[in-house]
Amino acid sequence: MSQDGTVGQLAQRQSARRSWQNPTTVLITGATGGIGTALARCYAQPGRTLILHGRDAPRLATVTHECELLGAQVHGTCFDLRDAEAAMAALRELSSRHVIDLAIVNAGVSRGVGRGLEEESWDAAKAVLAVNLNGAIATVSGVLPEMRRRGAGQIAVVSSLAAYFGLPVTPTYCASKAALKVYGEAMRGLLAPQGIAVNVVLPGFVKTPMSDRFPSAKPLLMSPERAATLIRRGLERNRARIAFPLRLAWAMWFLSVLPAALSQWMVRTAGFGR
Repeated sequence: MSQDGTVGQLAQRQSARRSWQNPTTVLITGATGGIGTALARCYAQPGRTLILHGRDAPRLATVTHECELLGAQVHGTCFDLRDAEAAMAALRELSSRHVIDLAIVNAGVSRGVGRGLEEESWDAAKAVLAVNLNGAIATVSGVLPEMRRRGAGQIAVVSSLAAYFGLPVTPTYCASKAALKVYGEAMRGLLAPQGIAVNVVLPGFVKTPMSDRFPSAKPLLMSPERAATLIRRGLERNRARIAFPLRLAWAMWFLSVLPAALSQWMVRTAGFGR
């Protein structure tokens, strides 16, 4: 390789590192949820542009105003992630108008199966997959062309510690987050040579309206603000996996490598069985 090519690659890596540590324009989907709102506030500062997405228009207006008071320039958008084609079109249009340095793919929904004998309905499963998996991949597909053209950018996909082991109380939610974890890990390897970082975020239980509806125990519950701080810190370091809290992360990983009978027994004992 020529000296000019080597210098060019070095400059590209240095530029990418600066964008990880201090992104100028940040896109956050699901910004009206607990973690999304906390992330918006965490990233809001003078000189930064935030593109905030949410389904709840009044709540989005409130979050937008709060972030503007913190000094950020904020644009709110309400496209529907359940319509993947429309979402991709909206994101490509946004990418044509804003140089998105960091896209945090955070929007998600959850459904529990309750305490009775009922199974998770197909309609409920479709609703979860439409947002958590199809909507997430559509978001990445929407912002990726412009990042590839520039040879720079960062994408954070928010999965869950539930990706490590399926919990009987939320089957499709766990499946969607497991798929998103593997997708993010694969995309990190695919896109790194192109100057684009991909990070997989694996939160445990965070105090949000979604976690309030979770039908079982919520060990090591933390605040959205603490979660946002940990996510931002991990993204600034370009960590492949940002998993927290650490004790719960190790426990969930351990379940995935134990013999299945033992793992299932431990899950039931911990209060996550049916």
